[in-house]
Formats: sequence, C-alpha cells, structure tokens
Amino acid sequence: MSPPVTAVVALGSNLDDPEDHVRRAFADLARLPETWLTGRSALYRTAPVGYADQPPFVNACAKLETRLSPRALLDHLLAIEKRHGRARGIPNGPRTLDLDIVLYGGATIAEPGVSVPHPRAHERAFVLAPLVDVWPEAEIPGKGKANELLAAVGQEGVERIVAPVKPPRESPGRGIDSRLRGNDVNGNDLK
Repeated sequence: MSPPVTAVVALGSNLDDPEDHVRRAFADLARLPETWLTGRSALYRTAPVGYADQPPFVNACAKLETRLSPRALLDHLLAIEKRHGRARGIPNGPRTLDLDIVLYGGATIAEPGVSVPHPRAHERAFVLAPLVDVWPEAEIPGKGKANELLAAVGQEGVERIVAPVKPPRESPGRGIDSRLRGNDVNGNDLK
C-alpha cells in the first residue's frame, strides 16, 4: 500500500447559506475513502473575482492525507459539489459549492481536467490565506512559499469570519475508526 500524500483542497460558496455549505463540505471530505482530514482553515468572507455581480464568497482550505490519485480525488470532489446542488453556468459565477485541488504533495500535474497546483492559487489571497492556516510551510511548485506569496498579493477583500479548527493529534488509524463510527476526525457525530 502506498503512503498517503498531503493534499490541499480549496472550498468556496456564495449561495444558499455559504457557511453551511463549507462546513458540510469539510464533513464530506472527512468521509472520503483512504483519506484523512488533518486540517481545517478559518472561514473567510471574500469579494468575488472575475464576475463581480454576485454575493461575496465564503472560502476555506482543507488539508488532507490521501491515498487517492489526483483523478480519483477530483472525481470525489465533483460528486460532493453535485450533492450540494452545484450548477455550472457563468465562469467564476455564483455557486453553492466549489472544490478545487490546490496542492497534491509537491506534484505538478497537467492532464485533461486536472491541473495541480491550481493555476491561479499563487495570485489569489482567498486561496492563500486559508492555505497558510492549514499548512504554513506549504510551497506552491514553481511559484514559491505560500506565506511569501500571500504577503506579496496582500489580503484586501479577504476577511476572517471564523477561526480555524485544529484537529487533535492522532494516528491515522484512529481517524479511520472514527469515520467508520460516523464521526469526523474531531470526534463530532456526523449523523
């Protein structure tokens, strides 16, 4: 069995109670097969980028340890988006939930439908601020250290609204057992 890879997933929502969608998405990520949720960032209220005529977003990042391939992880993320009612319309437009793979270890992947690191993560404070919350020493391949990139782009339009949740220190085995019981990695009942 291959060792797990550290991955970071960006979460975003600006429709139908965005904070709730992001919180439920963290729980969905904690239930992925062969995957352990090891970090949850603060929630941030952020101004829309690109298409400006829409409500502000709630953004966050999840740090995972996963044995899923990048393609399998993406397939699970798309299924979670669909369960949250994601409809694809206007590019960069409003959505109930958006999940993107920002980092997958130190890999650079360019396949149809899968681009890792996320192509614009290094220039977006709404990705970098929560990324630094969950993985302060993260490096975006070919771009640099996340904390230095965040300092360079600044945090205008990015407001922390909920503090990060630190998962308890535990072995991967305990995380698996707690998920099998219907609990997240923090022991919270997901039922």
